[in-house]
Amino acid sequence: MASSAQTLPASNRSLAWLWEWLRGELTPYPGRALLVARMVTAATLVMIMSMTFRLPYGAFGAIYALILSRESLEATENAVRHVVIGFVIAGAFILLGMTLALADPMLRFLWIAGGFFAGFWAMSALRNYSAAGRFGYLMSITVTLWDRHISQASKVENTLWAVGVTALASIIALLVEIVFAAFRPSNGLIDAITERLTCVEELATHYLTGDPLNAPVHTTLARLAMTGTSRMRQMLHRSGFDPQYAERMGAVVALSGRLVDLAANLPHFTSSAPEIDGERIGRVAKRIRQIREDLIKGAVPQLPEPAGESDTPPSLPLLGEIEQTVWLIPEAFAGAQSLRVLAPSPEAATAPARSFLTGALLDSEHLKFALRGCLAATASYVTFNALFWPEISTAVTTCFLTALTTIGASRQKQILRFAGALIGGFGIGMGTQVFILPYIDSITGFTVVFIATIAAAAWISTSTPRLSYLGVQVAVAFCLINLQEFTFQTSLTVARDRVIGVLLGLFMMWLFFDQLWSRPAGVEMKKAFSSTLRLIAQLARGPVSKDVREAIEASYVLREAINAHFDRVRSLADGVLFEFGPSRRGDLEFRAHIRRCQPELRTLFVMRIASLKYRLRVPGFELPETVGLRQQAYDEASARMLEEMADRVEGGAPAITSGAEGPHELLKQKLHDMEAEASRELPIAQVRSFVTLFRQIDVLTHSLSEQIAKEFAGST
Repeated sequence: MASSAQTLPASNRSLAWLWEWLRGELTPYPGRALLVARMVTAATLVMIMSMTFRLPYGAFGAIYALILSRESLEATENAVRHVVIGFVIAGAFILLGMTLALADPMLRFLWIAGGFFAGFWAMSALRNYSAAGRFGYLMSITVTLWDRHISQASKVENTLWAVGVTALASIIALLVEIVFAAFRPSNGLIDAITERLTCVEELATHYLTGDPLNAPVHTTLARLAMTGTSRMRQMLHRSGFDPQYAERMGAVVALSGRLVDLAANLPHFTSSAPEIDGERIGRVAKRIRQIREDLIKGAVPQLPEPAGESDTPPSLPLLGEIEQTVWLIPEAFAGAQSLRVLAPSPEAATAPARSFLTGALLDSEHLKFALRGCLAATASYVTFNALFWPEISTAVTTCFLTALTTIGASRQKQILRFAGALIGGFGIGMGTQVFILPYIDSITGFTVVFIATIAAAAWISTSTPRLSYLGVQVAVAFCLINLQEFTFQTSLTVARDRVIGVLLGLFMMWLFFDQLWSRPAGVEMKKAFSSTLRLIAQLARGPVSKDVREAIEASYVLREAINAHFDRVRSLADGVLFEFGPSRRGDLEFRAHIRRCQPELRTLFVMRIASLKYRLRVPGFELPETVGLRQQAYDEASARMLEEMADRVEGGAPAITSGAEGPHELLKQKLHDMEAEASRELPIAQVRSFVTLFRQIDVLTHSLSEQIAKEFAGST
C-alpha cells in the first residue's frame, strides 16, 4: 500500500508535466491563427488544382504549399526562392543522369548513389539548408522512376512534373501571402517596433496597477532582448526608404531595442514598484502608447512637453533610463545629431554576403556526413528494389529528412516522423478511408475533410521545434494517401506501405548513420554550453573598435551568435534523451547540470546587454572617463571568471575557489572600486540604476560560478 501511494503521485506528476508541455506547445499566440489560415488556404488551393487538372505529384505540391508560409511576406519569399532553386538544380541533375546513365544498370546505380552523396554533402556543407534539403528531397521522391519499365520520355516528363508542381505550389503559397498582406496592410518594420513598445507598455502597466506580471509578457520581453534588432535592421536595409528617413528609423529601431533590454531586466530586480514612482510610471506608459499609436497611423511622434517633475531619482531600478529612452524616440525624428550613431552604417547594408559554404569544400566532417547518409539511403534503395516493393521508397525520404549532425537530434526527428506517419497514416488516413470517404461523393465534401485535417496538422507545425515536425509529418502522411490518385483512395495498403517505408529508413539510419563517425549530442551539448560562456565573456569585455557605430554593429552580431548558442544547447539537451549506450548516464547528468545553469546564464546575458550600453557610451548612457575605466576593469575580471567557468565545464580547470586571492574576492573588489568612483562622478539618479544593475550582474556571476563549481565537480 505504501508503495502504491508513493508511485501514484510520481505518475500523476509525469502526466501533469506532459499535459503542461502540450498545452504550452498548442496554446494560441499572436498571429498563430492567421498563419495557420494562410497555410491551409495555400494547401487547399493546390489540392483543388491537382485534383481538378489531374496534376502528378499533387500530394507533394500540397505539402510544400503548407510548409512554405512564414510569419512575414519577406520570409516566405526567401523560402520560396530557396525551394525553387533547390528543385531546379535537382531536376537538372536527374535529367542529366537519365541522359548519361539510364541505359547501363551499373552506371545508373552509381549515378543514383552519387546523387545521394551529393545531396547529403550539400545538407552539411551549404549554409542554405533549405535549398540543399530540396535537392535531396526531389532525388528521393523521383528515384523510383529510374527503375520503372516505362519509356525514357515518360521518365523525363514525370521528373519535369515533379519540379513544375512543387514550383507551382510554392508560387501559390507566395501569392496567398501577398493577398493576405494586401487585405491586412502593414509595415513589417513598424509592426516589429510596435510589438516591442506594446510589451514595454504592458510591463509598465503592471508596475502601475500592481497586478501580477503576465508570464507571456515577461517571456516575450526576454526573447526580444536576446534576439536583438537584427531582423528589423535587415528590413530597414531592404526597404528603399529615403536615406534621411532610413537614418532616423535606424535610430528608432536601436532605441526600441534598448527599451526592451532595460524592460526585460526590471522583473529580475523587483516585481512591484513603490507608490512614489506611480506618477512617473504612468507618464512612461502614456508616452509609449502615444508613440505607438503615432507610428501605426504613419504620423511622426511629437516631442513631449517638459514634465516639470523634481530631480528626485526614481526608486524603481532602471526607470530613469527607461524614461530617457522613451523621450529620445521623438528626438530621432527631429534629427538629433547625437542619435545618428545608433542608425546602421551604409556599409552594413552593402556588406558582402557570407560564403555559401559552412567550411572548406572538402572538409572531412562534410564528407563523413555525406558518406553516412549515402550508405543509409543507398541501402534503402537496394532493399526496396530487391524486394520489388517500390511503394516503400519513403525509406529514402526518411534518410534525407532525419539526417542531422548529432545522434540524439536525428533520433528525435525520426521519432516525430514515425509518430506522424502513424497518426496521419493509420489514424487519420485509414480512419477517413473507412468511416468518411465512403459517404462522400464530391470534391466539396473531400475539401471539408482536407481542410479539417490540414488545419490540425498546421496548428501543430506552428509549435516550437520540439513538436512542429510532428504536424508536418501528419500532413505528409494524409496527403500521400489521399492525393496520390485522382479519386478517393479505398486501399488500405498505401498507409501500410508508407509506415513500413519509414521503418525501413529508420533501421538503415540506425545501421549506418548512427554507427559511423557518430557525434553524441551530450558531447556537443557540453561544447555548445562552454562556447556560450566564452561568448558572453566576450560580450562583457565590450567592443574592440573605438568607432561607436562599428562597435554597436559588432555587438549585434555577437548577441545573435549567443542567442543561437542558447537555442543549440536547448536542442542538444532534448537530443540527449534519445541516445543510449554506456555514456547515457553521464550525459543525462550533464544535461541536468546544464539545464539548471541555463536560466541564470540567460538572465546574465540579458543584463550584460543592458550594461553594454555604458561601455558603448550611446546617447543617454555616457559615463565619465574615470567611471568608464573602473567599469572596464570590472568587466575584464568578470569575463575572466566566465572563461574559468567554461574551462571547468570542459573539465580542464580545477574548481573555482573563493579564497582571499580567488576570483570571487577580486571581482568584489573591482565592483567596490567602480561603485565608489560612480558615486563621486555621477548624479545620484544615474548612480542608483548603474550600481543596481552591476550588483545584480555580480550576484548572478558569483551564483553561476558556484553552481558550476558544484555541478561539474569531478567532471571530465
